[in-house]
Amino acid sequence: MFLETKKEIQRGWIEVICGSMFSGKTEELIRRLKRAEFAKQKIQIFKPQIDIRYDALKIVSHEGREIISTPVQNSQSIQLSVDIENTDVVGIDEAQFFDPGITDVATYLANKNIRVIIAGLDMDYKGQPFGPMPQLLSTAEYVTKVHAICVKCGNLAYVSHRITSSEKLILLGETDTYQPLCRQCFSQSYHKNK
Repeated sequence: MFLETKKEIQRGWIEVICGSMFSGKTEELIRRLKRAEFAKQKIQIFKPQIDIRYDALKIVSHEGREIISTPVQNSQSIQLSVDIENTDVVGIDEAQFFDPGITDVATYLANKNIRVIIAGLDMDYKGQPFGPMPQLLSTAEYVTKVHAICVKCGNLAYVSHRITSSEKLILLGETDTYQPLCRQCFSQSYHKNK
């Protein structure tokens, strides 16, 4: 009787968790990675080097859950760091901060029978698609959109509204810099500030 190895029967795919800030994206990423760890799957986790808000090495949710990761400068660093033969799951946080090559890296890993779980903001502070997220969303087999609650009216949040005057696309911050708003409250705030 022929026995297949674990790698031969496993199939790779891409999962994307997206939404606004304070919606639980990182919390959900950590939950999925911890479950994979509990199932004795071999995982590798990455985040962009620029994200040092809570910790330089760990991915940390707003709720304080954390998991160790490897900070990398670009998407190619992820591909070069993954041990293809000994990895079942790759987790990537804050995907919007990566270069467009992140989609090719995720596809490459999925084609090598690795489950790729990616979390990131789907829209920037202006309500526009953010970085490589549109390509990742269209490439993924599974997409989960999570929602924060609008701080003005209590509806489901649509976007991370920036409450500071900076116009830099990438501006790391928390509740002192951003607030989740629904479509209507964002539209009112955005047009009022123009």
